[in-house]
Amino acid sequence: MSPLLLSVLLSLVSAVAYAAAAIVQERVAAATGGPTYAPLRSPAWWGSVLLNGLGAALHVAALAYGPLSLVQPLGALTIVFALPMAALFVGRRAGHRAWRGALMATVGLAGLLSLTGSAESQALGGTERWLLAAATFGVVGGLFTAAHLLGRSVLRSIVLAAAAGVSFGIASVFTKTVAVEWSPDAPFAQWTSLLVLSALAVTGLLLSQASYRGAGLAAPLATVTVVNPVVAAAVGLTLFGESFRYGAAGTVAALICGAVAAGGLIQLTTDRLTASDDSLSVSEKRLVSDRDAPRPEVGQGVDVGPVPGTRAHLEVEMRSRAVAGRS
Repeated sequence: MSPLLLSVLLSLVSAVAYAAAAIVQERVAAATGGPTYAPLRSPAWWGSVLLNGLGAALHVAALAYGPLSLVQPLGALTIVFALPMAALFVGRRAGHRAWRGALMATVGLAGLLSLTGSAESQALGGTERWLLAAATFGVVGGLFTAAHLLGRSVLRSIVLAAAAGVSFGIASVFTKTVAVEWSPDAPFAQWTSLLVLSALAVTGLLLSQASYRGAGLAAPLATVTVVNPVVAAAVGLTLFGESFRYGAAGTVAALICGAVAAGGLIQLTTDRLTASDDSLSVSEKRLVSDRDAPRPEVGQGVDVGPVPGTRAHLEVEMRSRAVAGRS
């Protein structure tokens, strides 16, 4: 098997592993009423952690055999694989708008990543590294706070998924930095970067788990899938000297692809919001019908009698004749 074909195969299996992990996370969020961020007592959740680790390992292996311009766009297929897998294994079918949004997000992201060129491997300097880490945790903390200020569960989940995508994206940047500077003579010389990398990866995992609570599968997964590589690509463009291919034409095409991906996310979000509104309207109708149901009125006849037992204060029991069985 050629290295290029092996890279494609590893990328596809990695996307399937990520999709399976997302499905399990969503089912855990929907089925358990325990901790939102870390349901440690759920064996299924630990299974999703292992699937995420498997997907990450396969993704790194794919990068070892194939170019970044091929592997990264194939990783965007996670959301496309997740929808039919959810329908097949857990009976969670997606509507036409969700499919349209997922395809738009995938096509836009794949086009954006395919237009991102590569530069010589380099690592962040010490000052840049700590400034990036501080800025990342600041952005993630701001998104986390904003999510808890939102009243709508769907919007809150989307913001949490965006925070998870930022964490995963910057974790990829630190992974690249560690890989460039790692040396077998000093394997633990980059322990501070490894610590930041671990903190970002765990933060992204916990935030992604929380994002599935009350928002279904498609919208949070698409948000993480898009935000993660876009953030990593943005850092690559600004700090690693990377650029878009084909000059000005490539930049314009990248902007168009970004708009398509953003439109897909909007489609997924509005699809979930519409579904949420429909369910709320049914509940409201039931409440209204219960509230408006005929009830005995005072004018229809009221029995006033002593309240059984001794009370320290005066109580009056009012019973309708219809309720008391006296017509």
